Amino acid sequence: MTEPPIRVGLVEGAAAVRLRLEGRFSVDGGGPAGPGDCLVARDGDAVVLTGAGQARGAALRLRPAELETGRVTVHDVTIGKDFHWQRRQSQSFEGTLHCAAVERGLTVVNELPLERYLASVISSEMRASSPTELLRSHAIVSRSWLLAQLAGPEPAAPSPAPPTPPAAEVRRWYDRESHAAFDVCADDHCQRYQGTTRAFTPAVFEAVRTTRGLVLVHGGEVCDARYSKCCGGITEVFPTAWGDRDVPYLRAVYDGTGPLPGFDRLAAAPEDAERWIRSSPPAFCRRSEPEFLARVLPGFDQETRDFYRWEVACSQSELGEVLAARLGRDLGRVAALEPLARGPSGRIHRLRIRAEGGTLVIGKELEIRRALSRSHLLSSAFVARGEGEDGEKFPRGFRLSGAGWGHGVGLCQIGAASLADAGAGYERILGHYFAGTVLRRLYA
Repeated sequence: MTEPPIRVGLVEGAAAVRLRLEGRFSVDGGGPAGPGDCLVARDGDAVVLTGAGQARGAALRLRPAELETGRVTVHDVTIGKDFHWQRRQSQSFEGTLHCAAVERGLTVVNELPLERYLASVISSEMRASSPTELLRSHAIVSRSWLLAQLAGPEPAAPSPAPPTPPAAEVRRWYDRESHAAFDVCADDHCQRYQGTTRAFTPAVFEAVRTTRGLVLVHGGEVCDARYSKCCGGITEVFPTAWGDRDVPYLRAVYDGTGPLPGFDRLAAAPEDAERWIRSSPPAFCRRSEPEFLARVLPGFDQETRDFYRWEVACSQSELGEVLAARLGRDLGRVAALEPLARGPSGRIHRLRIRAEGGTLVIGKELEIRRALSRSHLLSSAFVARGEGEDGEKFPRGFRLSGAGWGHGVGLCQIGAASLADAGAGYERILGHYFAGTVLRRLYA
């Protein structure tokens, strides 16, 4: 195959978008534009460009005169949507910008070559000053994931539609969606892509260049390679977070050296899972040194320091409000949060909520995280403890002790950074997290 172009969704549903054009651009149906500030807005069924260029049409395409120098800064891009690091940023992009009117407003899509896209991804997901072998590993994993999506493998059964209350179980997951207007979104739902402002070191471009076209392969197919920030000491299996199918290269791996006593019992024995979560065993991703984290994590990720083991507390009233908002059902006071099924890393994928308004079972991993927090828990590997009692023997609140950050499936980003920091090459790193895979170069 040859290197494909990638269409990345930057903005969806906006009434208007402010841009700054660095360099000269051409606009379909509107002649030249830039440099300078401009506004793209929806006017009925049309898209209108004003400012440093004038154009109107059902859709507008802004193409730089030169790919190497043409840049578009898009203001007020939302990153980390619904997570605790959500914020707005101004971000600069290269390539072509497509602006189209859709039912909910404007859609803004950036089109550029896949390898240039990857340079931004690996330095948006992690920091561009990360060890070179981490950058190479991430380039291969991110390229594999994306090409697996574009190849259109047979997807898992779709996540069930939200049940109508008062159903006894809510079972939902959030995987890749079929984006009608673009291939992949720019946020954590797919892969972070925060433009050229992130890819600022020669090491980033060298990591992409030296791994160009390399992907992970299993059974003749490009791997649907997943990754998360911190596995918490053991990586998770695919069905805990998504559809009920086994993916042989996404298996549970101890993120350390040597055998782990009791490894096989964590999912089956609740007491072992609780002991694992409440302890802090050695692992590649058990890193807390400020210098190391500042070198490998983006600035906003550095705000989250306690990720290997963490605690959060919430009052009874706060928990009730969050559950009602997230699940559309008022359960009243909660009596207990009871794990019914855990994955091998200790992550819960079926949780029973016993409350005065009835009993509800929720899953899978991300649905549990979003149902119990205004911004998502760091992970679903937690132990819940009621604290205090009111006059009717309901807890006054709950304390959750947890492990890891993210779904834990596939590459553990902080663990991989730690391995690279200790001198491991990308082949060693990928072999640790994706056992049974081989590397194959799809294009030169």
